[in-house]
Parts: sequence; structure tokens; C-alpha cells
Amino acid sequence: MTSTPESPSTPQLPPGSDTPDAIVAMIPQLLGFAPESSFIVIGAQDDGTVKVTMRYDLPDPADAELAADLAAHAASILAEQHLALAVSAGYGPENQVAPVTTAMHEAASAACIDMRDMLRVDDGRYWSYACDSPAEGIPYDPDADAPGDGGPRGAVLASRAARAAALAPVTGLTAESMRGATCRARQHITDTLSSVSGPAGPGGGRTAVLAQGLAAVTGMIGTYRAGGSFATDYQIAWLTVVLKDLRVRDDAWARMDPRHNAAHQRLWTDVVRRAQPGHVAPAASLLAFTAWQAGDGVLANIALDRALADDPRYSMATLLRQVISAGAPPSLARVPMTPEEVAAYYGTTDDQPGGGLADDKSADDSSVDDEPVDEESGSDSRDEEPGAATDGQPADSEHAADAELAGAPA
Repeated sequence: MTSTPESPSTPQLPPGSDTPDAIVAMIPQLLGFAPESSFIVIGAQDDGTVKVTMRYDLPDPADAELAADLAAHAASILAEQHLALAVSAGYGPENQVAPVTTAMHEAASAACIDMRDMLRVDDGRYWSYACDSPAEGIPYDPDADAPGDGGPRGAVLASRAARAAALAPVTGLTAESMRGATCRARQHITDTLSSVSGPAGPGGGRTAVLAQGLAAVTGMIGTYRAGGSFATDYQIAWLTVVLKDLRVRDDAWARMDPRHNAAHQRLWTDVVRRAQPGHVAPAASLLAFTAWQAGDGVLANIALDRALADDPRYSMATLLRQVISAGAPPSLARVPMTPEEVAAYYGTTDDQPGGGLADDKSADDSSVDDEPVDEESGSDSRDEEPGAATDGQPADSEHAADAELAGAPA
């Protein structure tokens, strides 16, 4: 993936004696939030170019085995990406940070990785394990800017929970409006099938609904790329309904050109926040993919949390979680097919795996919260993602699911 105007320049590990202060200032900007109870590992090339930032939950209480697993996972990712330079910072009390730091030092040494510095950060102060620090620690300014370009996240939020809140479902009158709009969107499918289908079967109706769905998604992607946004809740509701069809979702996936990454993230964030239960997983998975493209592993994991809470068996979400947790860099976040290849893969509407749009439930109020009608959750042999990049192997560390990786856009 090539860097674009929408992808900020790659951050650098600072050289010289001021490294600890600069690292502490850089980490919140790399993550997009101020970490708490976390262990951070930053991997860089020999020239200091940051390529990956990993965040783990600190084992609480301290656990030597979990610490070793965490360190082994981080070291394996650094080694796989041929990164021989790293720094770490544990955010929390000494009794929790020290075991992980020790395990990280041992794992890095075994992998011939140079740990430039290993820090502990707590209550506005930091300590360096690589050099002598006063017992009371060294105070730092949590609002200080990192030197140069601090990374791809923009504004720094107070915590990971604050980042997750930015993707939380809408509430109140907006949620009520979206429930009604979703019912109307599903009813539109039923009405179209009834009005278009003939004696030979529902094929004509499915073709009509599919064409409408493809046009709506393509049109909305274009609107957001042009700087626009949705105009009505019904537009978003219709997208959430039609994206449940794999043909429509994969066509959208094929259009995730990284040159328009910021616009795509804005679109899928709007859709995920307004999507009703049973309709979240497709858009959340697309948001996770675009976040991975941008090197924003935290947002990718938050989006995958939303997707898998909506449908634990949604295969695009489970695939992305495996690949991202395994440390696959953003350079591997390539679209699986072109839109033309997606169309050729699926062929006619009648050949689609699963039920497609035609099998969505009727749109009465009671149906909105029912089990999702998504062919991904079925057992059809074509449930795999066509052509998806699976270069990374699933991590076997028990702690891998807690890892969040942010890699600089390639």
C-alpha cells in the first residue's frame, strides 16, 4: 500500500539522551488514547522508523506464564517483520509491570532484538529499566507533543474506552428512528420480491433487490469520498440491510481503495453506530479492514468487537481478528478482488451462497432484534472470503486476543 495525503507520515523513534521523554509523549499519539494498565511494545527499523505498535492488557494479578506468553507474542511479531529495534513501556504498578518487562527483555534477547529502552509509567512519572532512574521516578507532561509527526491518530483521547465510545450504538430518538427505518428497509425487500417475482420463481425479485443494493452502496461510497454524508436514517438502514448479502458486502470491500481511507472510515463509522442488532457485523468488519489499512489496530479491534458481538460466527470478522492479532502489517491489507472480479465470482443472483437478500425476514417490529439472517453464519461450503489475504497465521499465544497492533501505513 502506498502512502497517500490522507495517511500521515510515519513516526520515528527519537535518538539521543531524551529518548524516554519522547517515547512517553509518542505512545498516546500512536495509540490515539492515553493507555492504562497496558504494556506497549514499539517496533522500528534500524533507522528508527516505527513500523508496529502493540498494546497488551497487563496481567492483573501478575502472572509469570502470561507475561512470558505476552512477551513471546510480541517478539515473534517483531522478528516476523524483521524489526531489530524496539522499545517498551508498561503502564501500571511495579509489581505488574516488572514481570512483563523482564519477560520481554529475555524474549527480545533470544530473538536478537535490541530493546533501546524499557520504561514503566505510572501516575505522571516514568522509570527506565535501561538506565538509572531516581526512586521517585521522573515527572513528565502528559499533554506534551511528541517530536515531529506523532503518528496517524490525530486527537488523543483519555482512554481506550473513550475510543470505543466513539463507535457505540446511537441511543434515544436516533435509535428509535433507526429501528423504524430498518423495518421499512426490510419491508421494501419483501414488497419488491412480491411485485417483481413471476410464476417461475423469485429470481427477478432477487435481481432487482441486488441491483438496488449494489447501487446504494456504491453511491454512498462516492458521496463520502466527495466529502458528503448520509441525508436520512433510511439511507443508512438500507445499507445495513443490503450489506447482509455477501455479494453486496464483497463489492463494497473491493472498493476500499486506501487512497480514500479517511472517507471510508467515516462512512463505516456512521453505519456501524446506527446499525440495528443483527445488521452490525458487515459494516463493522469493513470498518475494521479500513482501520487496518491505516495502521490503526486499536480501532480495528474495537470494530471487530462490535462485529463479533453482533454475530460471533461472522467469518470476515473472525478472519480479520486472526490476521491482525498475528501481527500482519497494514501493507497486507489489500482488497481481495476488484468489483469486476466480485461480480464474476458470484455470477447470477441464483448462484449466491446462502439465501442472500431475498431471505431477509419480513419487516415487522418484532423481527429487528431476531437472530441475524446472514449467510456468513451458515455452513455453506463457499462461506470463505473469496481471495482474502491470509498471509498472517493466527497467533497461538493465550494473550494474542488482548493484543492491539497499530502499524504505520506502508
